[in-house]
Amino acid sequence: MSDPVLLSVIIPTYNGGRHLDSCLSAIRRCLYVPHEIIVVDNGSVDDSRQIAGQYGVVIVDCPGPSGPGAARNAGANFAQGNILLFVDTDVMIHPDVLLRVLAIFKTQPDLAAVFGSYDTRPAAQNFISQYKNLLNHFVHQHAKNEASTFWGACGAIRSDVFHKIGGFDTQCNKPAIEDIEMGYRLRRAGYRIALDKHMQGQHLKRWSFSSLIHTDIFCRAIPWTKLVLESRTQVNDLNLHRSQRASAGLVGVATIGSPLTMIEPLVSLAVLSCLISVFLLNRELFRFFFRERGMRFAMASFPIHLLYFLYSGTVFSSYWASHTLVRMSVSFLQWLEKGKVFFFGPRESTDP
Repeated sequence: MSDPVLLSVIIPTYNGGRHLDSCLSAIRRCLYVPHEIIVVDNGSVDDSRQIAGQYGVVIVDCPGPSGPGAARNAGANFAQGNILLFVDTDVMIHPDVLLRVLAIFKTQPDLAAVFGSYDTRPAAQNFISQYKNLLNHFVHQHAKNEASTFWGACGAIRSDVFHKIGGFDTQCNKPAIEDIEMGYRLRRAGYRIALDKHMQGQHLKRWSFSSLIHTDIFCRAIPWTKLVLESRTQVNDLNLHRSQRASAGLVGVATIGSPLTMIEPLVSLAVLSCLISVFLLNRELFRFFFRERGMRFAMASFPIHLLYFLYSGTVFSSYWASHTLVRMSVSFLQWLEKGKVFFFGPRESTDP
């Protein structure tokens, strides 16, 4: 990077006033002062603009709610920096994050993007919030350093690369996998993405059981499955690691076999074997839960994690089956059309 490094921090917000003050104060406490901090107001009706104004940051309007992808793009189009750091409103980045972003781009000139992870200190203390955030931390901390996707909650990218690939997908007006989808496009275009496991932030969001299920299914599992099937890209990393796919399959088998245990006792052994196998495949995760929150937490996380595998596997299997059926139907129709031409010859033109 021969040009001066200008770092722009972009924060999309829609009614995020509850966390925006904490997010901005954390950026102000960083060991490096960014060139600019941009808060993109995506149609908020709360006090988000007033809070941003108190910090003297740049406020960019993005009519909405049109989704975080559109809001991030609006901020990027306004930004002057050659490095864009996206931070979610409900994330308090650690003081060294900005320095780490600068250092990794300076030392790796061929790197296009980098992202980090949540830390082990989520703000909300209820069980579901602790489980979800610690799970996200664990997945990122055990992922490959050479990443196959991107993460918009705390992720940076070179401005020229961002604009060259067209930024985030704006089709969805709610938070979904717009960052993952952009990461897939980056990799297909030949760009490198890194995961810096020390680039962390505290997550402020409070999860409930219903919000966990809804988000995992409708904002993660369904769109991510569609992306995998349409792009025909099956990475062995993050939530798509082979051990996770195997775990989902084993939970599915155990679920199907459970009703039969009342009829055939031997089925109980098969179901039990599946559950033990899931535990063994994920033993490092449960060991991590035990170290961080104790035995009771680790034990309580096991059934909720089985449920996670159940609905994730069900979504993937259903969409894979329908996707395969459609492809087979199209192939069959094309075969029939070729057969007509072969047996009956090309149709004669009826044009005068």
